Amino acid sequence: MTIRTIRESDRADWVRMRDALWPGSLSDHEAETLAHFASSKPAMVVFVAEADSRLVGFLELGYRPYAEGCTSSPVPFIEGWYVDAAFQGRGIGRALVEAAEASARAGGYAEIASDVLIDNDVSIAAHGALGYEEVERLVCFRKTVAG
Repeated sequence: MTIRTIRESDRADWVRMRDALWPGSLSDHEAETLAHFASSKPAMVVFVAEADSRLVGFLELGYRPYAEGCTSSPVPFIEGWYVDAAFQGRGIGRALVEAAEASARAGGYAEIASDVLIDNDVSIAAHGALGYEEVERLVCFRKTVAG
């Protein structure tokens, strides 16, 4: 297994994996990945995991001005983290997170943060297994006000 930063030639696999993690937004994934490579200063660092001569996982590391439970700003933030089902349980997810943490340390950051949907028990357990502490639970609301 190899963990490395993404290359433009990886874009189709990145789109595939993003759509597996966040289904129903294929056109958004296409546009966002194109914009990532078109930018001279991408908003995030993307790490990919390569195993059996193909990409099997990714982690998107963004930077937010604030993250719940953190005292520093900006905060490196795990925006997306995915490993193909057939490759889970092999340490690939851990290796992706370790690459993100190493990048944060190298950038001089003191903290790194992430979030998970409240009912995603698998991801909550994975974060806990990697030493992340839960700092808050949140329920979000919305209401349409336009006619």
